[in-house]
Amino acid sequence: MRSKLSQFDFDLPKELIAQYPSENRDESRLLVVNRGTGQIEHKVFKDVLDYFDDGDAMVFNNTKVFPARMYAQKEKTGAKIEVFLLRELNSDARLWDVLVDPARKIRVGNKLYFMDEKNKERLVAEVVDNTTSRGRTIRFLFEGTEDQFRAEMEALGYTPLPPYINRKPEAVDKERYQTVYAKEEGAVAAPTAGLHFSRELMKRLEIKGVNIAELTLHVGLGTFRNIDVEDLSKHKMDAEYFRIPQSAVDIVNKAKIGGRKVCAVGTTSVRSVESAVSSEGLLKAAEGWTNKFIYPPYEFHIPDAMITNFHLPKTSLIIMIAAFGGFDLIMEAYHQAVKEKYRFYSYGDAMLIL
Repeated sequence: MRSKLSQFDFDLPKELIAQYPSENRDESRLLVVNRGTGQIEHKVFKDVLDYFDDGDAMVFNNTKVFPARMYAQKEKTGAKIEVFLLRELNSDARLWDVLVDPARKIRVGNKLYFMDEKNKERLVAEVVDNTTSRGRTIRFLFEGTEDQFRAEMEALGYTPLPPYINRKPEAVDKERYQTVYAKEEGAVAAPTAGLHFSRELMKRLEIKGVNIAELTLHVGLGTFRNIDVEDLSKHKMDAEYFRIPQSAVDIVNKAKIGGRKVCAVGTTSVRSVESAVSSEGLLKAAEGWTNKFIYPPYEFHIPDAMITNFHLPKTSLIIMIAAFGGFDLIMEAYHQAVKEKYRFYSYGDAMLIL
């Protein structure tokens, strides 16, 4: 029984945390782990094609990252405030949950002015509630249409790179910190396993007869939150919105019933499908919020293969991977990944677990 946080610790040299994406999406490295044989192979990501055949299903999370990091000036003092958009609460009222930094300066009733690079005021927001020590609810005071409002936010916002990428966002991030199949806007972090898929690779999967199922889970900041309990049964995940349409259900269940592979691309896809299991052990259509935390021992119902990135020690992500691949085999794979200098985290290399 593996349910203690300290068991998921390992030495990760800081220089292995990737700061930039690989030159080409599908040419990052791929560590292939076979649960049946215990074999570990070293490949290139586009070799993933060799492991799937006609009738297999791949499940992708089509969430789209929005430019959630913005900067504002506080009224009167002009103090610079970082405003990190978490989620929209009401589109008609333009109400948003946000994090502000530094928070001690921001009180209910304060106005925040969002300026462009020429120091011209583009948006104004009013603080209407305190939610947590850093959390606030703000209302954007904007008279135009929804499309005009979104355009302003797009122009003023920055790609919300995760905390372990120690640099400011650059032009490359706008494209590369987004999957090629991103559609449904609402995430503040990318589903990073999907970053390795190029349009060419997606087309080759389609030609090979691999069926693509799309679902949506909007990744929240909770994905980066530290686990602070040793007993994993006491850890609570932040809830994230997800939706599994009937079209995805039909593709996945056809593969399962036909004895074909079902491969979940990323931990977010795994959490989504495992949050919507029917009494027959098949996938069902669902929409809502999930705070499902998967840790060993856990019996998976939907996927029998998984593509994922290399995760940081003692995170909910590596814990889920160990539940899926088997603790000893995954820890050995991570040992090899460190030894062979695989790149870790959001812009890093990939692992395929069969």
